[in-house]
Amino acid sequence: MNIQIFGASKSFDTRKAERWFKERRIKYQYIDVPSKGLSPREYQSVKQKVGFEALVDTKSRAYEAHYMAYLTPEAREEKLLEHPELFRTPIVRNGREATVGYCPEVWATWE
Repeated sequence: MNIQIFGASKSFDTRKAERWFKERRIKYQYIDVPSKGLSPREYQSVKQKVGFEALVDTKSRAYEAHYMAYLTPEAREEKLLEHPELFRTPIVRNGREATVGYCPEVWATWE
């Protein structure tokens, strides 16, 4: 397994995801989304698996501050890549597989 956790240090679900992998002694790579973001290729790979709507944190302050609800779909994608604090975390990748949020039932099936 080649696990990547894209998360925010202040996110409770990100910490739960890290703990889940640590308890099972599964090595993972942690990437801080607010400071690093996702590369365009990583973003496309994750979006293909989970869809755009699952990636956007509609409950965040940044969502309202950037008027995401009022933008066209193309503009929303651009804004999401420009402002990584809009991503819902954790985003967990295993090769081509991906999940958004805390999903231990899915991670348990990964090999």
